[in-house]
Amino acid sequence: MPLGTLDRNPPPFFKQGPSALSKLVFFSALALFLMVADARFTLMRPLRAALATALYPVQWVVMEPLRLVRGGGAYMESMASLQAQADQAQRQLAVQSQRAGQVEMLALENQRLRQLLELRAQISTPQQTAEVLYDAADPYTRKIIIDKGTTQGVVAGSPVLDGLGVLGQVTRAHPMVSEVTLLIDRDQAIPVLNTRTGARSVAYGDPTSASGSQLELRFMAGNSDVQVGDVLTTSGVDGVYPLGLQVAKIARIERRADSAFARIYCSPVAQVSGARHVMVLQPVGLPDLPLPAPVVAPKKGAKK
Repeated sequence: MPLGTLDRNPPPFFKQGPSALSKLVFFSALALFLMVADARFTLMRPLRAALATALYPVQWVVMEPLRLVRGGGAYMESMASLQAQADQAQRQLAVQSQRAGQVEMLALENQRLRQLLELRAQISTPQQTAEVLYDAADPYTRKIIIDKGTTQGVVAGSPVLDGLGVLGQVTRAHPMVSEVTLLIDRDQAIPVLNTRTGARSVAYGDPTSASGSQLELRFMAGNSDVQVGDVLTTSGVDGVYPLGLQVAKIARIERRADSAFARIYCSPVAQVSGARHVMVLQPVGLPDLPLPAPVVAPKKGAKK
């Protein structure tokens, strides 16, 4: 069959209505019309609202897993941040507590140093300050070790005071440190004077008391004029302690019919258990001796 006799038109089976160009023009015009109508008269707003309402469940189902993942991540981050803040606050609280303790300790130490300065101005005896290093290791005695010794002029028998009153006496002096026996030691005794009556007596350390930090006035008559609250000071008759230093206060009196003597217990005025800085006095009966002259070694080859 010759080629010129062929029909170039599509068969009726493939005919689909208007052409593609016609459809493009029609729908383009429709789109422009709808855009102008929606912009001018909001004709498509109800349709969009209906579509949004219909599609909301689908959007919720699609977005919910993502929200859960984001929420879980934010929760973990917030927990980690809160834990870090709590740890930082705990550290700051510990630091503030330590500083508060240091401030209280420094305030107490400052108060005691002021008391020492006030007491120093009232005493004319040669004196020097010292710091308590530690308590003696012997459990049967009440002694402390201070950081001054014979190199600084401390001698055995030197009275030791704190800012409130008599603390004890130097019983052993070494070149760099000294041992101080407290008033409450069982082997310690100190002559005292009752400031109210003027009566003299001797106070002894009383380790048998309940607190272990008391003194006892021994050999006092049962009818002696002693009252609770009386202040005892040094009498100055022993040639060691200066006159008028506070020693103790009467705390308890026991008068028994079967004994001619009263049991009189006293509480020391000084801080026998918490002294940090003390004052060491020169014994009253010790004369002011000149310092020994330094020994000069003879030169080699010198004639004797």
